[in-house]
Amino acid sequence: MSVGQAMKAIDFEFSFHLPTRIEFGYGKASRIGEMLLQLGGKRVFVVSDKGVESAGLLAGLTESLLASGIQFDMYTDVEPDPSLETIDRGAEVFKREMYDCIVAVGGGSPIDTAKGIRVVAFNGGSIGDYAGVNRIPVAPAVPLIAIPTTSGTGSEVTIFGVYSDWHNNVKVTVTSPYMAPTIALVDPELTMSLPQKMTAASGIDAFAHGIETFFSVRSRPASDALAMEAIATMNANLRLAVRDGSDVAARIGMSHGSLLAGMAFNNGFLGLAHAIGSALSGHCHVPHGIAIGLLLPQVVEFNTPARPDKAAKIAKLLGVQGDQLEELAAQAAPAVLQLVKDIGLPTRLRDVGVSEEKLSDIAKDSFKSGMMKFNPRTPTESEVLELLKRLL
Repeated sequence: MSVGQAMKAIDFEFSFHLPTRIEFGYGKASRIGEMLLQLGGKRVFVVSDKGVESAGLLAGLTESLLASGIQFDMYTDVEPDPSLETIDRGAEVFKREMYDCIVAVGGGSPIDTAKGIRVVAFNGGSIGDYAGVNRIPVAPAVPLIAIPTTSGTGSEVTIFGVYSDWHNNVKVTVTSPYMAPTIALVDPELTMSLPQKMTAASGIDAFAHGIETFFSVRSRPASDALAMEAIATMNANLRLAVRDGSDVAARIGMSHGSLLAGMAFNNGFLGLAHAIGSALSGHCHVPHGIAIGLLLPQVVEFNTPARPDKAAKIAKLLGVQGDQLEELAAQAAPAVLQLVKDIGLPTRLRDVGVSEEKLSDIAKDSFKSGMMKFNPRTPTESEVLELLKRLL
């Protein structure tokens, strides 16, 4: 080994932390009662939303809880992109009884709501008080089981919670190991009835988690491995899941890919697409997955000059043929755009009601996101504005 190789080997170090236990399997959510009994749960606070409830996805959960003799109450007043007030109200409801466990069932909104409720119930104040990194002083004293019904946010394994501050038209992120669920119970069966548009929107969000983590300046060998497997798995399954929601293998693949991407970005973090996406959703109420689908191809193109090696790997993972790095790297963004088109998502801001006069404020507020600093290429505000104008 040369001196240079030895020095490179010495510099090869990283940290990786995943505080959440993962339980994955088709039909596994039907055993939730048994799992809660093992945790000592006797009185459970269930957080979900009206859509999950009306889709009948809570029926199996409640049957399992009743069969196990576990008492429970429901909190389903959770809207898409939950507000700070929704979390604080939920914490007040929780504190009236001081339940011994929380179960979140749904997409990212119910899961992030449950995370926030647990933190506020044991730390006081408002969830907005803990915006930022590692600002939660006390670890919540009750376990949280997160059961996703979409293959999208990865929130079931992450240390983040994202909330809408509608007074200031921004989204705020709370980042702390104390936000992480105790158990992620991932059952692909619960995604089988997810409508086509939601399958596409949540799926492209999960796909973006893999892409942005792979590009991130905080990427490490472990997060890269997870991100690459996530990208390949979702590329192989997302079109199929959108085309035929009853395709069990595709649904299992998407649940697995989304989980891997969540595990990756929990350590590698995200970047420009999510930074701009937060501002876009905050100003124009564009659903998160739709916003990410719009932005991701442009962001991949923007990042490619900074990391052509990774762009080339992404292109290969998406099925692009070739051996020349520069040619492969140049095909990464078009391949991502083709995926967005194939699953029927909008590709223009005007298609989702965003007008040009909003773009300056969106560009400016993109820099309020902590994810901006993990992007491999740091944009100026004018560059972000130009990116948005190209999407009109």
